[in-house]
Amino acid sequence: MSSIPGEFILMFLGMVFIAVFLLSQSVAVPVFGEAGKMRKRIRGRLNVMEKANNQPNMQTVLRQKYLTRLSPLEASLEQLPFMEALTQMIEQSGHEYRAYRVLLLGLVLGGWVGILVWMVSSVWWMALVAGFAVFWLPILKISRDRSKRFAEFEEGLPDALDAMCRALRAGHPFNETLRLVAEEHKGPVAHEFGLTFSDINYGNDVRRAMLGLLERMPSMTVMMLVTSILIHRETGGNLTEVLERLSRLIRGRFRFQRKVKTLSAEGRMSAWILVTIPFVLAIAIILTTPSYLPVLINDPTGHKLIIGAFCAMLIGIFWIRKIIRIQV
Repeated sequence: MSSIPGEFILMFLGMVFIAVFLLSQSVAVPVFGEAGKMRKRIRGRLNVMEKANNQPNMQTVLRQKYLTRLSPLEASLEQLPFMEALTQMIEQSGHEYRAYRVLLLGLVLGGWVGILVWMVSSVWWMALVAGFAVFWLPILKISRDRSKRFAEFEEGLPDALDAMCRALRAGHPFNETLRLVAEEHKGPVAHEFGLTFSDINYGNDVRRAMLGLLERMPSMTVMMLVTSILIHRETGGNLTEVLERLSRLIRGRFRFQRKVKTLSAEGRMSAWILVTIPFVLAIAIILTTPSYLPVLINDPTGHKLIIGAFCAMLIGIFWIRKIIRIQV
């Protein structure tokens, strides 16, 4: 009876990991938060506004202050390519990790896994792929935490706006309403509004403080809030009424996004079933008929068929993503 080689088992597990990861990223329809393209567009608009006003980028100023607090060795490591973007991602995720330590952790984990895979399979390219995949796990964890924090902030934003309306009606000044929101609420909303209040309290103008909030939380919802406040300060008007309407608008937007997620549930479930069926069948065949699958695995033509089928599956995942996005 033919046995299944160890390198195929590792390759099979790698295929499962890649397929599940891509599927989870492709068919996810977020209830809260913005897509990466929208956040890039918002950052681009902020850069244009700051250049037009001859003002330095808030993130650049904060990063320069951050680098001065580090030792010379740490500062040199933090100035490596892509470190600034990773530092901003870590800050937005709510963590206090050093960026170079995250990269070192990824390198150590990737190196260990790569060596382990090479010792088991003796296939250098498989060890390289496994190590490269594990290297990105800490960064993916931070990225997921950032997305969750963005979602929590936007979920709590309508209640924060209602609290601001109550404080404004009671006669509190605008910056004091930010402090009250930071004290009465919890989570990312309290933290970000507290930073904005501290920014104003330490001498920065309201415009720069609100743009700093938008840089830390780049989303269309926060952009609407910041734009409303800045327009009100320039032209005047009833800020309480504007915030109330914005709160209702945000809640209506969330209700619509929840409805979209409900309508797309069938398509997402179909995607999971279609992608997992080949792997479930392969495991069932290995368990029930061990001598059946090695005929395909040990033949060179079978290797090409397996790779071709996996590539077709990846194409199918992206096609399913496109279908779901069109439907919603």
